[in-house]
Amino acid sequence: MSTPLTHFDAAGQAHMVDVGDKAVTRRVAVASGRIRMKPATLELIRSGSARKGDVLGIARIAAIQGAKRTADLIPLCHPIPLTRVAVEFDTDAAASTVTCTARVECEGRTGVEMEALTAVQVGLLTVYDMLKAADRGMVIEEVRVLEKHGGKSGSFVAGT
Repeated sequence: MSTPLTHFDAAGQAHMVDVGDKAVTRRVAVASGRIRMKPATLELIRSGSARKGDVLGIARIAAIQGAKRTADLIPLCHPIPLTRVAVEFDTDAAASTVTCTARVECEGRTGVEMEALTAVQVGLLTVYDMLKAADRGMVIEEVRVLEKHGGKSGSFVAGT
């Protein structure tokens, strides 16, 4: 009986998927997530008055680094030579949230969904780290893949 879980062999043992026979194609993944905080904490970001400095600027660099280091963190991920990592942050005063969106691209044999998800998580964790003295109750939520393109399985767009 075959399994749709590609990281397990026929005996149920975990293994790294062999991508050697896959075609090299352009791969793109977009992920997002948000961090919810007190309104006063969000104001520290928006006003640029956080004690540790430019929260979103530093979080952007951290998110990019997270995407680049995904294979070091997730045991069965392939190291992928990324061609682009773009990270955006949007603040929402009414909801008292910061949303992080990461777009990751490569020309490769396997997708970059894990790299996009890792970028988002590391970016949001950096926001938490830089503001935890002001608000330890922040909540990271709704981290997910919004879309992926390329490869044999084609495209996926959340909600469609």
